[in-house]
Amino acid sequence: MRKIDDLLHEYGLSHQNETNKLIHWICVPAIFFSIVGLIFSIPAGPLPNLLPFLHGFANWATITLIIVLFYYVSISPPLALGMLFFSAICLALANFIQLSLDIPLWLVSVIIFVLAWIFQFYGHKIEGKKPSFLKDVQFLLIGPAWLMHFIYKKLGLAY
Repeated sequence: MRKIDDLLHEYGLSHQNETNKLIHWICVPAIFFSIVGLIFSIPAGPLPNLLPFLHGFANWATITLIIVLFYYVSISPPLALGMLFFSAICLALANFIQLSLDIPLWLVSVIIFVLAWIFQFYGHKIEGKKPSFLKDVQFLLIGPAWLMHFIYKKLGLAY
């Protein structure tokens, strides 16, 4: 069995309850975005000068997501492509919020982060099982991939 299949299976073991799954469909992407937003909020410093080819996206969130995408490529190149697409949406949304709202992006991100984690833990209370990341921190990255693999299955794509 492939490593990605093992990871998705193990993650799925603590996500059987339909309510918990629904909560995860909302909160996992929200948490992913909120972390992107928080990292996006860190002053870019010298990055725009060092990485001018990133045209306005030379920031710590982009650098972090590039590293995260290497992890996804290592476990499943097709899923990494989907995560690249989702990551780009998160970067674009963070940029939009930063440019458009009077509320700082970091504050929006903190609020989303806290609320989403409250719901996540509530979902696991309903499930009756601890979150997978308490066993292995890499499951923080497997959660988004777990959702993406369902999208791939629905579209008839190999992951």
